[in-house]
Amino acid sequence: MTAIVRKAELHAFVDGRLDAARRREVEAYLATDPVAAGRVDAYRRQKRALRALLAPVLDEPLPRVLRAPRPKRTLIHTAWAAAAAVMLVGGGFAGWYLRGMGPEGTAVASGTVADQAAVAHAVFTPQRRHPVEVGANEEGHLVRWLSNVLGAPLRAPHLGDLGYALVGGRLLSAPNGPAAQFMYENPQKQRITLYVVRDADRKGETAFRFAEQKGVSVFSWMDGSLGYALAAEIPKPALFPVAQAVHRQLEN
Repeated sequence: MTAIVRKAELHAFVDGRLDAARRREVEAYLATDPVAAGRVDAYRRQKRALRALLAPVLDEPLPRVLRAPRPKRTLIHTAWAAAAAVMLVGGGFAGWYLRGMGPEGTAVASGTVADQAAVAHAVFTPQRRHPVEVGANEEGHLVRWLSNVLGAPLRAPHLGDLGYALVGGRLLSAPNGPAAQFMYENPQKQRITLYVVRDADRKGETAFRFAEQKGVSVFSWMDGSLGYALAAEIPKPALFPVAQAVHRQLEN
């Protein structure tokens, strides 16, 4: 009889938190269920991508509030809590760390627009059953909804000439307010994402900027008060013409 394996146990399996006996049962289950095995592979890719993107935070200077003299026990516990908040990127914990608790939706790590876009890309592109909140079949509703929340007219660029079809989009929570993510996919299942956020502090900066975050290439730019970032796990030369096409459509 095949063992019943819950989703939480798949996360625990990826994180190495099952005892030996239960691990063997889950391995046997995965050998007979390709859908569950694919989900585990996606969790592992997500875990590696998030750890690579967020691990550098551990090298940042300790915040002043943590350097203030405190009882030894309290300081140690506070430092452990801070480190845990950064490194909760394993399968089951990643969703909770990156999930928004307010109306803005799913939260992404702080940093530049490119940083935020890279993290959001790493989190959602591995998902196969639920990569977006609203699918491409409701493009009109999706664009109106995200435009209303961000308080600015948005558009989902059409990239069919470049081989990418709209999958859909979702609402995210950026450090200073709501953000939007549009996802595209080509016939080879390669996905790219367009991240949009309000960022009035950098109004007027329109030049393309390129960054690479552990294999995720990102082109970012500003248009008025909106910040855009196009992210994909493809080389810079391959992503550049897509970024140009997106930029042309959005500025017209």
